[in-house]
Amino acid sequence: MKISVYNLGCKVNKYECDSLLKSLKDRGYEVSEELIYADLYILNTCAVTNEAERKSRQCVSRCLRLNPDAKIVVCGCASQNNPMQFANKRNVTYVIGTADKDKLIDALLAQGVLVSPLPSEYEDAFSPEIVRTRAYVKIQDGCDNYCSYCLIPYVRGRSRSRKVDSIVKECERLSAQCKELTLTGIDISSFGKNISSSLSELISRLSHIDCRVRLGSLEVNVIDENLLNELRNLKAFCPQFHLSLQSGEDSVLKKMNRHYTVAEYRAKVDMIRSYFPDAAITTDLICGFPCESEENFASTLRFIEEIGFAQVHVFGYSRRNGTVAARYAQLPPDVVKDRCARAAAVADKCKENYLRKFVGRVVELLTEDAENGYMSGYTREYVKTYVDGGVGDALYEVAIRRIEDGAAYGEIIG
Repeated sequence: MKISVYNLGCKVNKYECDSLLKSLKDRGYEVSEELIYADLYILNTCAVTNEAERKSRQCVSRCLRLNPDAKIVVCGCASQNNPMQFANKRNVTYVIGTADKDKLIDALLAQGVLVSPLPSEYEDAFSPEIVRTRAYVKIQDGCDNYCSYCLIPYVRGRSRSRKVDSIVKECERLSAQCKELTLTGIDISSFGKNISSSLSELISRLSHIDCRVRLGSLEVNVIDENLLNELRNLKAFCPQFHLSLQSGEDSVLKKMNRHYTVAEYRAKVDMIRSYFPDAAITTDLICGFPCESEENFASTLRFIEEIGFAQVHVFGYSRRNGTVAARYAQLPPDVVKDRCARAAAVADKCKENYLRKFVGRVVELLTEDAENGYMSGYTREYVKTYVDGGVGDALYEVAIRRIEDGAAYGEIIG
């Protein structure tokens, strides 16, 4: 039987898909992470926005176009949120939610809908197959923040941490197979709170890992001198800090139920740069939140320029039923669209300014893909870089020569 395991969501979903691939391969199945012809499809869905949930539903039809006779198994956040949107689709034989994915392989031929209660402890039953240069290591699941716009705590459950020894063991195994590890989770900033540990303690336990180590998305409140010191002690830390922002105006942050102020955010960025002067500070931004006035939005644009983000992921506000913000008066769609465009223009300018700092400097590049006659990959700061020559899955010293179309172009010198 040929099985396609397809990810429609975040890096946590990707880790889970990689783990399913390994478990299926170990049992003798022919597997792929691509959406290609298969006898059975496992779709790991996303519900972070309405658009993500719509794409998850559409993926069922994409599978049937590839093989009209295929069976389809659906799991993940969208099916946790509303399993019946999948259960009634043709050839969908089995639907689960975000829990019990480790048991899914034993139930591939099962039928019906079985959305289990969300777990109170971390499920640590499987680990991933390495299929690329970079490996994801899931250290945590769930979220306790309950931002007013976000559905994720309701479909992923409360925050729960993986045991430190388990993470260290997996990092040791994976570091022998790949050149970069990314620690990921739904809210890794809360790591350790339910197991008497912390993210700083985990980082200290990884100081012997030889390959590059990168962190997933962080909340501002986790940044302190202790964590930054531990990160500086890693053998090959990648100084990219994805600090979730969402808005650059205090009254909007309060309505969003975000637990920091603009001044506190700025102070944490300054602290990071005192330890890692060239660090890439990247973020997420929600435009058109229900209570956001034009003045609020203008303040946000000024703050983005002030911080000088290396990259900003711009999202239009997505109303999610069941959240607090869904009850607020919504802004017109054309206002949301206009603000997204304006924010993206400012973000592009900031990115260009950040990239130009590297022209004439030597960086470490991890190559991954061949693109348009170049080898491409990422520096430790997660700068997309193209070079002539070289091979994939290799580390090179590269001199950056120019910036073009939001990427760096360099020359291999070592």
